[in-house]
Amino acid sequence: MELLGHYNYWITIVLAMVGFYIVISSHNLVKKIIGLNIFQASVFLLYISMGKIIGGSAPIISEGTQVYSNPLPHVLILTAIVVGVSTTAFGLALILKIRNVYGTIEEDELQELDR
Repeated sequence: MELLGHYNYWITIVLAMVGFYIVISSHNLVKKIIGLNIFQASVFLLYISMGKIIGGSAPIISEGTQVYSNPLPHVLILTAIVVGVSTTAFGLALILKIRNVYGTIEEDELQELDR
């Protein structure tokens, strides 16, 4: 039952494939942004899962503690979440500008209008 012990990684793989499928299959720009966010969440989960040590405690020196968890992956993911939210907002602002200029947010219609 080694496979069930690593359910975090299986969820990461499923989220990554769902996000990637949405990005590839959808022609709507908002749906592409949502797919990218799902894919990004899978990367966050992967790094957080790798950063956690079972039985480890916070890196504060105390008696009786032998194993410490490294807080660096969690801090980096916190920073990545902030960057992800800001790039999502920027992408949605670009989509609004595209809709105002072209009147649509469908990728195939935009390609037709550009020709």
